[in-house]
Amino acid sequence: MMGEYENLRKGERGAWISIIAYLILATVKLIVASIGNSEALRADGLNNTTDVVASVAVLIGLKISRKPPDEDHHYGHFRAETIASLIAAFIMMTVGLEVIFGTFQDIIQQKSSEPSLLTAWTALSAAVVMYGVYRYNLGLSKKVNSNALYAAAQDNRSDALVSVGAAIGIFGSQFGAYWLDPLAGLIVGFIICKTAWDIFRDSSHRLTDGFDEEEIEEIRELIEAHPEVWAVRDVKGRLQGNQTLVEATIHVNPKLTIEEGHEITDEVESILEKKLHIYYAHIHIEPYEE
Repeated sequence: MMGEYENLRKGERGAWISIIAYLILATVKLIVASIGNSEALRADGLNNTTDVVASVAVLIGLKISRKPPDEDHHYGHFRAETIASLIAAFIMMTVGLEVIFGTFQDIIQQKSSEPSLLTAWTALSAAVVMYGVYRYNLGLSKKVNSNALYAAAQDNRSDALVSVGAAIGIFGSQFGAYWLDPLAGLIVGFIICKTAWDIFRDSSHRLTDGFDEEEIEEIRELIEAHPEVWAVRDVKGRLQGNQTLVEATIHVNPKLTIEEGHEITDEVESILEKKLHIYYAHIHIEPYEE
């Protein structure tokens, strides 16, 4: 179990990297956008300022998840991480909708401008930086099994795409193709909303105790493989943050002693921990009946 709390601590590094990157990029983009007269880069910079809030939410969620069980949180505080993912999804959806509506307004008002090329190269450089942050956080989220950090990584990728879209629009304006700016903004807006929806769907599924049916079947087969387990009547699973909680009812030889039955449950729990990294398993034992 100490290893799981250590993973959460490691996950905080990813949140800090996102916060620092967003603060620097937002500052640079807003300054360059003002100098180079680019609305696209300015919107991109404002987008990064909202991402700071999302990253802070993830960081807080990870810190709360590290708190040990207490009097009114007997299973710990791991779900704070999932709530952080949900908050990040709401912020991403808000930004995505703002990008879409802003693009439509530009189309209706027929806005057109020719910003400095410096703004385009700034946007491209920011995209490269954010893609690097995305790859780091994605790898770290898989390593420490963090749902919140995975959501943050998807947000990093969306921001890289926003910067690419801004750069395309700025480069297009240099050749008179002003329609590229709103088109790129529209596509990027939909990508952000789709990513936010995926994170929201996964987080809400976890918070309502949804659990993957294939994983349940894998757990059932692993328990059934124990030679002393004659039948598995019921298997239930739910997620507490990045922790899997399992309850199962197994039927064994009715002639076994209580001590022998207890040894079987210990062995089943040990197998689940070693094979599937399930540290919370409650195995109920009953005598087998035809």
